[in-house]
Amino acid sequence: MNLDNLNSLIELFFYQADKQDKKSIFLQWLNPNNKKTYTWEEAQQNIFKLSKIIKENIKEGDRCLLVSENRPEWFISDLAIMLSGAITVPAYTTYTEEDYKYLIEDCEPTLVIVSNNDMLKKLYNTINEKNFIKKVIIFDEANKVLDDLSINNKEKYLDFETIIKNDLLEKDKIKNNNLKRISPACIIYTSGTGGNPKGVILSHGGILNNIVGACEILKPIIDTKPIFLTWLPLSHSYEHCVQFVQIAVGAKVFYAEKIEKLLENISEARPTIMTAVPRFYQNLYNKININLKKQTGLKAKLIEATIRLGKKRLLNQKMTIFEKLQNKLVEVLVRKKIKRQFGGNLKAFVSGGGALDKEIGEFLNSIGLPTLQGYGLTETSPVVSCNPINKIKVETVGPPFKGNQVKIAEDGEILVKGENVMLGYWNKKEETEKVIKDGWLHTGDIGEINPEDGYLKITDRKKDIIVSAGGDNISPAKIENMITNETEIDQCMVYGDKKNYLVALIVPNKDFLKEKEKITNVIEKINKKLTLVEKIKKIQLIDENFSIENGLLTPTMKVKRKKVMEKYKNQLEKLY
Repeated sequence: MNLDNLNSLIELFFYQADKQDKKSIFLQWLNPNNKKTYTWEEAQQNIFKLSKIIKENIKEGDRCLLVSENRPEWFISDLAIMLSGAITVPAYTTYTEEDYKYLIEDCEPTLVIVSNNDMLKKLYNTINEKNFIKKVIIFDEANKVLDDLSINNKEKYLDFETIIKNDLLEKDKIKNNNLKRISPACIIYTSGTGGNPKGVILSHGGILNNIVGACEILKPIIDTKPIFLTWLPLSHSYEHCVQFVQIAVGAKVFYAEKIEKLLENISEARPTIMTAVPRFYQNLYNKININLKKQTGLKAKLIEATIRLGKKRLLNQKMTIFEKLQNKLVEVLVRKKIKRQFGGNLKAFVSGGGALDKEIGEFLNSIGLPTLQGYGLTETSPVVSCNPINKIKVETVGPPFKGNQVKIAEDGEILVKGENVMLGYWNKKEETEKVIKDGWLHTGDIGEINPEDGYLKITDRKKDIIVSAGGDNISPAKIENMITNETEIDQCMVYGDKKNYLVALIVPNKDFLKEKEKITNVIEKINKKLTLVEKIKKIQLIDENFSIENGLLTPTMKVKRKKVMEKYKNQLEKLY
């Protein structure tokens, strides 16, 4: 299959569906209350059935809002929307009623697809207000939902289950799809770390371009039919692209029940590949580290040897014959045991959606959990570069994907050009022109390219750089990573723009909530590794976690710095 010759993501799916064993399981949800499975054939038939209904209610280029947790019906809806000639607008399930109102007013969807009662309750008032919304399709218990909300105009609401129970007639199949590589595939709203989210228009060709690079990365890892466990929100461009990589490699896809059940789901699915954001790996690092530190005697020595020799192997450093024998021993006694906790089949973790700390990357790779750090942003469909498994350099984000041009501007900003660059921001011409100049996307990230191997290294985020009162440029991300790598600390935010020194808001680990002295000692230890201008002079402990629910974290677990500063302004200013 030559991905460069395909016109659309729909073509990719139908090509692969025709090639696969039609009766083999393709999609499965690990929700014990809704353990649905779909074969390749069932997925294909249901896409045809749903697209027929969508096409009857939209014009080409109309938007369709999709609000659902990760599940097989999400996939079927996304592909059916595209097949009908409409554009998918995915939205996070964690959004508030106001967030949905903003999205709906911004993109004016003709049709809304929603998973259940809880989701519809948050959307209902806005749906009722807007005449441009013609139909609403509900996945679960549509009739019960309508009764609970006392909905009168029931003809506006359709039941997904009823739609897919209909017979599929040959005339119902949409075959002559007009999609081109330049056609919009989706509008994905940025997670909004500062201000309202913007709708990023991604093309079919842009995502297909990304899949080419992803397949190259996965080629040495996949030897049989791969298994993916999907748990990051599909409304995020990272996991949305992964969905099409899964098609391209003919994978079996499990959808996690929910994040709280992730470890159980990993044991059940036994994935070959797992994608996640840095926060997941940070938590994993802290949990594994806590357990490892409890070990004594021979076990402790084996663990020390595993990490030491794993780092040597990672850095291609020469080992003695004795070290090679030791490494083989710990491979069996330690690394295999750790891998079994992740189902036993895991070939690689892939990290994206933010910078992965070097120490965490080295640690995971050393203990037998290969972790490939990549880099991208919603505006690049989303991947720009990624580490290949046969040459991992954890302090970098790997070489650019084929088809991506990457260069560094005079001020250090990373610029990207290629088919993967977005078509623009929805209804925001001026903002589009600010970031795309002469075809080059200005990413807002600061970085450097190694001239020897072309590996890209991210050094900071342009907007997040703190400029001290003395004019020093300071990276808060670097300091925050060092602080949150300590087991005593869950989260933190460094503050000090235009100030004489830096301070930090600290969310301690629940076991250290009342241990200010211990937290202070941790900060003092970290300060010894920092330059004079980077040192944290004062801290403020807070007992409320930054979370999606309280609006201080994005759905991909990045801290909303502006919101945190607004909420804790008084406490921060009192530190000066």
